[in-house]
Amino acid sequence: MGSCCTPDNSCSTGTTTAVAVADATSTVYTVSGMTCGHCKTAITTSVSALEGVLSVDVDVAGGLVTVTTDGAADDAAIAAAVDEAGYELTGRA
Repeated sequence: MGSCCTPDNSCSTGTTTAVAVADATSTVYTVSGMTCGHCKTAITTSVSALEGVLSVDVDVAGGLVTVTTDGAADDAAIAAAVDEAGYELTGRA
């Protein structure tokens, strides 16, 4: 399993341009197992790759992940992406 960070410790999540979408939906999930910045980066990278995801905000200390999507959030796909990153999505906050 490779690291999602570049050698200079910046994250390789691509563009971070905010796009205003009228039907954007923010959903907050509780995620267990996050302890550091790498956790934040791993989850952000994995969930950001999903179709329809506009932004991901990870609160490591609070154990929360806010996902903004262009419509209804696909809980199953988001849970799978969090699981793939090595963490457990325990439900909606």
